[in-house]
Amino acid sequence: MNQLHLTQPKVTIIVSPRERFSYSRESLESIYQNTRYPFSLVYVDGGSPKPLQKYLQEQSQEKGFELIRTEHYLAPNQARNLGLSAVKTEYLIFIDNDVYVEPGWLEKLINCAEETDATVVCPLVCIGEERAQKVHLAGGEARIILEVKHGKTRRKVHEKHYFVNRPVAEIQDQLHRQQCEFAEFHCMLVRVDIFKTIEQLDEKLLSTREHIDFCLTVANVGGTIYCEPDSVVTYVPGCKLNYSDISYFMLRWSDAWELASLEHFMQKWEVTKKDKYFQKRYNRLGHRRHQVFLRPIVRQLSFGNYFTRLEKLLVAAERKLNAFISHQYSRQVTQ
Repeated sequence: MNQLHLTQPKVTIIVSPRERFSYSRESLESIYQNTRYPFSLVYVDGGSPKPLQKYLQEQSQEKGFELIRTEHYLAPNQARNLGLSAVKTEYLIFIDNDVYVEPGWLEKLINCAEETDATVVCPLVCIGEERAQKVHLAGGEARIILEVKHGKTRRKVHEKHYFVNRPVAEIQDQLHRQQCEFAEFHCMLVRVDIFKTIEQLDEKLLSTREHIDFCLTVANVGGTIYCEPDSVVTYVPGCKLNYSDISYFMLRWSDAWELASLEHFMQKWEVTKKDKYFQKRYNRLGHRRHQVFLRPIVRQLSFGNYFTRLEKLLVAAERKLNAFISHQYSRQVTQ
């Protein structure tokens, strides 16, 4: 047990990989440096590179947290479910390995849950290397709506982030605790009893829409979701990846995983593929990979009208490489 724990903790923090490994140390260290509320911790290590594997083993022994490792990469919900299986406390925190937490973050989430009887509580999630400066998520809306058109009824997804990409200083006076309709897995507190009513996280959602799926499921069984902006964390995206991040990042945002996730979500919630919500995501397929890997190369090698032409050629080549990586991973896991 963590040497800070004087009593049996009521919350377990589950750390799992999101899309890279190179921020894992900073993220874990922020938890131990900035958390005074008693906690247990389960760290799920899905195939991290050897130096990080060794570091996590050393930290696990030093700090007394449980380390669960697989030798292959994990989809986020697969990793979270591994962590969930080890939880014995009243609450849990799902948090990604690229999130930095600010002092007081955990007790403020716990206080909100106990004062509101919330099932799920999310903090103010900021984004960027400059911590706690720009909003990524301050709660939001997520629901299935019925649209009647030409005498036919269609089920569509409604999703809205509050204050997305706004400077925190600009909207500070508008941030207050409120009930909302969705949280994200960057960081969320969950009352563990909910998993007696619903199943574990849906592992068929390999790379996208898993937060919407979970929050819709919670709402369907009468659970409530709150945002507590006094609790602050920062998601630090990998604009430049280390070499050891590349293969996992490519798989995590692969066309195969994203398409499978979208198709499963649509079937599960009986929503139409013609919904603009999904058309946008089909049109942006591979966008994260292209932004990180291809755009910088194109900018260096081309100018004028050649920019678009070169980018299209590189995108086509990269899609073939990405399909090969996805196929190789599937073979490895099957074997």
